[in-house]
Amino acid sequence: MSLGPDITEQLARARADLRMGVPVVLTGEQPSLVLAAETLSAQRLADLLALGGSPVLAITARRAETLKVQVYDGDLARIELPADATPAWIQSIANPADDLRSPMKGPFVCARGGEVAAHRAALQLAKSARLLPATLVLTLQDAAAFARDHALTTVDLEAAAPALNERSPLHPVVSARLPMEVSEAGRLHIFRPEDGGEEHYAIEIGRPDRSKPVLARLHSACFTGDLMGSLKCDCGPQLRAALAQMGEEGEGILLYLNQEGRGIGLANKMRAYSLQDQGFDTVEANHRLGFEDDERDFRLGADILKSMGFSAVRLLTNNPRKVAMMQASGVAVAERVPLQVGENRHNRDYLATKARKSGHLL
Repeated sequence: MSLGPDITEQLARARADLRMGVPVVLTGEQPSLVLAAETLSAQRLADLLALGGSPVLAITARRAETLKVQVYDGDLARIELPADATPAWIQSIANPADDLRSPMKGPFVCARGGEVAAHRAALQLAKSARLLPATLVLTLQDAAAFARDHALTTVDLEAAAPALNERSPLHPVVSARLPMEVSEAGRLHIFRPEDGGEEHYAIEIGRPDRSKPVLARLHSACFTGDLMGSLKCDCGPQLRAALAQMGEEGEGILLYLNQEGRGIGLANKMRAYSLQDQGFDTVEANHRLGFEDDERDFRLGADILKSMGFSAVRLLTNNPRKVAMMQASGVAVAERVPLQVGENRHNRDYLATKARKSGHLL
């Protein structure tokens, strides 16, 4: 019997530590010390450099493309850390906020050859912690002893790899009646993932027949649009229009998935907004930050629908990717129902980019 954490719980601890600026240790064939660039302090950097060895700054290939850094490892690059590196220099590599003001940050020396599993896992951890995808990685000789001596969270790299690449199972927590403006016959269901991540919600209107395609929408959380009425996107109008249509028809399911900013988190979304103010479009901003066009996983929505007894939907969306992912996840899409609302002078270019680069049907 063991009361200690399993690999899922170890990863949750590691994410929390990285967000606070605490290093974590990866054990296994490539034992390494990992720190997040975004939360790096001067003292922790000094302590890292005092250990000797050859620390590197791992960044994604997307960020490397912006910095004109040579990518030898496919999806990531490893920049060797100069002896006089400072937190400000490291964070300027991780964060594109001052790229236009100070575009020449090199010359860079990049590591080449050798294993990169630890670096890839470190970047995945940073992303899942909603941090900028840039991490300091230092190879350790005796990782287990080092972690024990410094009371650091350890994660077994071999066990972590599949856990980082699989979505966490969701479990129903509670549901309760929720009368709403669009329908008094509302019910809110809460689903909690096993990995300690954000909870997701299903708003059920009426009593939809589980044997027929249900009117459904997968809606990603948007604090700025849904709550604050932002004019930079069409999220708020889409949310309200979807609920209104379900209310008119007397039934439907709206899945509210906590994947803010296309899955990069609110802080990074605001960084993307700042880059848009510099003239970059939505996709370009995400790439400059080191993210892909869209980091969301819509299979979460399929998991919730199936757990609630639905096998087919009439999907309210303009995004063909949502349709494809539903179908691939075992939920039939009987009809795509367009949801074209909310265009204004502030988001016209944003919507055009969604159509041109992400294939949205607008």
